Amino acid sequence: MKKSEIKFNIDLDDNNVPEKIMWFATDNPSGQEEEARAIAIALWDESQKSTMKIDLWSKEMSVEEMKQFYIETIGGMAESLEHATNDKFMADEIRSLCKTLVKHVQDQAKQ
Repeated sequence: MKKSEIKFNIDLDDNNVPEKIMWFATDNPSGQEEEARAIAIALWDESQKSTMKIDLWSKEMSVEEMKQFYIETIGGMAESLEHATNDKFMADEIRSLCKTLVKHVQDQAKQ
């Protein structure tokens, strides 16, 4: 059986605010540690029957980048949900939300 590993290294300031987020995956073709400005991890806890989440972002992450990050994350969830469950209705509803959010961000940028 093949195993894959993903590691995160977080540099924190004195107030435990992330200054730098680095990640490495054994399957990363570059074989290098990479920098990220944000991570959002969701895990299904079988024993609790609930989702555990870890959301971190560095001081360098701009508000505009954060909004794009979440829209793209939600959009990716639509794709994953459709592939995993074949529930096109739910996936399309999520995609619709993403379109609404993109328009909102674009409208804000015009102001």
